[in-house]
Amino acid sequence: MVDTDPDELERRIAQTRAELAHTVDAIADRVSPKRVAERTVTDVKTRAGHLVSSVGEALGMSSRPVEFGDDPDRLWEEERPNPGPVLIAVGAALVIGAAIMLWRRRRR
Repeated sequence: MVDTDPDELERRIAQTRAELAHTVDAIADRVSPKRVAERTVTDVKTRAGHLVSSVGEALGMSSRPVEFGDDPDRLWEEERPNPGPVLIAVGAALVIGAAIMLWRRRRR
């Protein structure tokens, strides 16, 4: 049987309106350019942190947070990083990139 009580219908309409308003607010917050930018910045920071820690692990360096008042001359007291592998990787990337660019130009 259909419920035709006007008070019940008004209550259900008010409840539906409140739910719809909440849903619209949530959607507006999710697509807000400010919120999208905040989420993107947070994501990039997280990924950069993971990248830095994985590169540090690959080079055999342990990460240590740097404090504002740290003496720059004493930052690497415990262990000095070996820049050799990083320089070799950067050089290899540059050579490969240049080779790809030259190869593409010659194909034209």
